[in-house]
Amino acid sequence: MKNKKYITLGFASAALSMNLLFSSSLFAKSTQEQKEATRLEALAKFTKVISIVEQYDVDDVTIEELIDKALDGMMKNLDAHSNYLTKKDYKRLQVQTSGEFGGLGITVGMKDGALTVIAPIDGTPADKAGLKSGDIILKIDKKSTIGMSIDEAVSLMRGKVGAPIDVTIVRKGEAKPLLIHIVRGVITIQSVYTKIINKNTLYIRVTSFDQKVAHDVAAAIKKHKSTTTGIILDLRNNPGGLLDQAVGLVNLFVSDGTIVSQKGRHKSDDKTYSATSSSTLTDVPMVVLVNGGSASASEIVSGALQDDKRAVLIGENTFGKGSVQVVLPITKEEAIKLTIARYYLPSGRTIQAVGVKPDITVVAGEIKTHESSFSIKEADLKQHLKEELTKVDGKKDTTKEDKKANKDIITPEMLNKDLQLKSAVDILKALVITKG
Repeated sequence: MKNKKYITLGFASAALSMNLLFSSSLFAKSTQEQKEATRLEALAKFTKVISIVEQYDVDDVTIEELIDKALDGMMKNLDAHSNYLTKKDYKRLQVQTSGEFGGLGITVGMKDGALTVIAPIDGTPADKAGLKSGDIILKIDKKSTIGMSIDEAVSLMRGKVGAPIDVTIVRKGEAKPLLIHIVRGVITIQSVYTKIINKNTLYIRVTSFDQKVAHDVAAAIKKHKSTTTGIILDLRNNPGGLLDQAVGLVNLFVSDGTIVSQKGRHKSDDKTYSATSSSTLTDVPMVVLVNGGSASASEIVSGALQDDKRAVLIGENTFGKGSVQVVLPITKEEAIKLTIARYYLPSGRTIQAVGVKPDITVVAGEIKTHESSFSIKEADLKQHLKEELTKVDGKKDTTKEDKKANKDIITPEMLNKDLQLKSAVDILKALVITKG
C-alpha cells in the first residue's frame, strides 16, 4: 500500500511537471502570437495612413514620395545621428568618403536640437572666416536650419570650390546673430602638429583622427624622446574621426587594460579594444587639453587617459558624442545610417550626451601682463642699451625674423595668449617635479 502511494505521488508529480511544461510552452507561444499580432496591426495602421494621405492630401503626392518621407521622419526621430539616405544623399556620402569636394572645413552636430559647430578644422575656410566651436547655425544662405538634419546641412554647405556661402550664426556673448561670409575651398587637413615648449616639453596638437594620426604621433615621440620630460596633447576643437586611430593613440601611452568598449542591442555589436605593451612608447608625465569642440574619437582618447590615471585633463567639458553609426544599404542606390552601439570608457561610464569632464576646468582666454617694456635688471643694462642704440641707428632688427623662423617653438609670449595651454604647462611642470 505504501508503495502504491509513492507510485501515485510519482504519477502526480510527473503529471504536474508535464502540465507546467505544457503551460509554459502555451504561454511562450501566446506571447509570441501577441507580438506578431501587434506588429501586423502596426503595419496595417501605417499602410492605412499612407493610403488615406495618398487619396485625400491637397497635393498630388506619389506613394514613393510618401514612403521616402515616412522613412526620413522615422530615422530622424530615432536619434540625432540616424537618418535615411536617398539616392542623392547616398551619392554625396560616397563622394565625401572617397573623393575630393569643396567645403567649409567644419564638423557639425545636433546639440539640444540645434545645428551646432563642433569644431572648425585648422586652416580651412571656416576657421579663417572666424567660425568657432559652439556656434549655432541658424541659416545656411537664406535657408533656416530648424528641423534640418545634419546630412541636409552638410549637403548645403558643400559645393564647388570658390563658390561663396553666407552662414548666419548665434554665438554666446553676442547680442544678435552674426552673418559670416565664407568662400568654399578644397579641404586638405594636416592632422598632427608638434612644437617644443621650454626645451623639454613636447607639445602635440591633433586636429582630427585620419588614417595616419597614430603613426605621426609615434614618429614625433621617437624623434624627441631623448629630450622630452613631459607631453602636452592638445585635442581642443578635434571633432573625431577613425576609432582605430584613437585606440592606437592611447596605446602609445598606456601599456595594458581596456581603452574603450562599444555595446549595442545585440552581442555581435559588442567589442572591447585593449592596450598592448608592445605599442607603448613613453611613460613621461602628460597633460591633455580639451574643450567643447572635442568630440567622438578625441573624447575616447581623453576619457581613456583620464580613467587610466595616465594624464591630467585641462580645459572645458567635451561635446558628448559617444555613439557608433553604420551605413546599411537598402537598395543599390539608397541606404540608412543607423546608430547600433554606444562607446564606454574603461571605467564603464558613457560619453553620449554628457561628454568628458576635465580634472581642472580652465576657460579659454589670455593672460594680461602689465610689465613695463623698460623693466630691466642691472646685469641686462649694457646689452639693453646696445639694443636701443641699434633701433636709433636704424640697423635691422632681426628679433621678429628669428621668432618667425623658428616655428617649432612656443614662446612665453605665445603661452600668455592661451590661458589653457599656459595652465597645462604649469601643471605639467608640477607633475615632472613630483615624478622626480
